[in-house]
Amino acid sequence: MTLLTSESESDAIEHLHRLGCTDGLPVIVPTPERVTRMVLACGLEGHLHLGDMGPAGGAATVEKVAVAAVMAGCLPDYAPIVLAGVRAVLDARFDLTEMQATTHCTAPLMIVNGPAREAHGPVASGFGALGPGFRANATIGRALRLAMINVGGGKAGVSDMALLGHPGKFTYCLAEDEENSPFESLAVSLGYGEETSIVTVVGAEAPQSVIFAPDADRNDNSEALLQLLAAGFARPGTNNSVLRGGAGIVVLNPDHARELASGGFGRKEICQRLFDLCDAPSLQSSSFAAIAGDAPKKCFHSPEDIIVFVAGGGGLYSMIMPTWCAGPHRNSAVSQIIELNQACEMPA
Repeated sequence: MTLLTSESESDAIEHLHRLGCTDGLPVIVPTPERVTRMVLACGLEGHLHLGDMGPAGGAATVEKVAVAAVMAGCLPDYAPIVLAGVRAVLDARFDLTEMQATTHCTAPLMIVNGPAREAHGPVASGFGALGPGFRANATIGRALRLAMINVGGGKAGVSDMALLGHPGKFTYCLAEDEENSPFESLAVSLGYGEETSIVTVVGAEAPQSVIFAPDADRNDNSEALLQLLAAGFARPGTNNSVLRGGAGIVVLNPDHARELASGGFGRKEICQRLFDLCDAPSLQSSSFAAIAGDAPKKCFHSPEDIIVFVAGGGGLYSMIMPTWCAGPHRNSAVSQIIELNQACEMPA
């Protein structure tokens, strides 16, 4: 790894901008001292090779991930979550090379579960969790992106071919609000223990708002809400509707989650009903008709492709994130355990 030199902190920042090593925003200069401290927080040797990051095939070592975390503004406490996120996108199932190179606007959404939400954060899960004001959310997601730029070589218009992108390509990270959810956590639904911390990463479009106000005079509020959520995926023009077979993300606010729970829906039942409702429209007049062929016109291959979790403030709005639905593994979500308490003691 090359060590750069500059006359001052401000000169170093400008140097990094000129080299194309930033996301366009100012960064923290990754001095040897700062990087060493971040490596210590990882609890692993700096030279440890985590995998090759596409499309450039750069070697993602712990030290290089630590550099990205420093530049993003992470506290050392966030290092285990950043490492888990990097491991997730390096998993072959994530298809990182293809996702970095696609013209679609996909960005890696990071969902944090378990004790790491508080022990190594806190990672926000309530009001405005995907917006400004939360250092952990902002810097953890940004660290992953900076690694994808500087190790993976994802340069806009050169190797990252997203036609427009979306703001989640700066940072796209939040935690599940497990305390205000009427369901088991996403981690538990994926087969992990309640005390296991995980990060789930999936390439997703920007959040799309779904407004719903329950009517006390109706007895089908749950069904009405699920129909609205499904319509977001199945509308003409989404990749979920045209290409089909990828993932879909549903972020229920606590009030909407409780409404569904009171209607007898658990997480599994929600996914099953959304799967049933997500019928893609006819593509016979579309230029994509040849792609669709005679395959069943479902937006998803199975209910397990739909990721449902609870976050945000209570009220009228939940969110969906359609996805890319392409690549060898069809835009799979990947989870990785966050290894807590791995770090050695920090020097004074």
